[in-house]
Amino acid sequence: MKKIMGFAVAILLTTFATAQNKTANSLEYKTAAGIKVWDGVGLSLKTFIQDKAALEFVGFFNSAGARVTGLYEFHGDLNTEGNLKWYIGPGAHVGFYKGNNTLVGIDGVVGLDYKFNELPLNISLDWQPSFEFSKGYGFAGGWGGLGIRYTF
Repeated sequence: MKKIMGFAVAILLTTFATAQNKTANSLEYKTAAGIKVWDGVGLSLKTFIQDKAALEFVGFFNSAGARVTGLYEFHGDLNTEGNLKWYIGPGAHVGFYKGNNTLVGIDGVVGLDYKFNELPLNISLDWQPSFEFSKGYGFAGGWGGLGIRYTF
């Protein structure tokens, strides 16, 4: 677990150090990396692949284990300035939990995304219901969280 966390932190720091196209004064951003917190902490990387579509990857760690999630997010504007957006979309995950449980599942996500005007920073708040395909598991409505990311 510590090796995975160290590797993920190293990737994020390398990404920050080599970012070429910083958009500190822009309302839009192409890519953002940071953390997502709720019942544990996650490393989040979000990148737009089209004007209104983004991919988000989250490596989440808590006392139960770790979970890696990929999401496809459709975005829409909520204000005329374009810095507050809603998003919704599907995804999937693999969870590595205590007791040698490795589970796969599907996810949904719905949330809000805000890009600060004069800072290379965005925040998001989302709910990520999921379903894991294993006996004794199933629907989980407690995923999601508050994301704080550096934009570039």
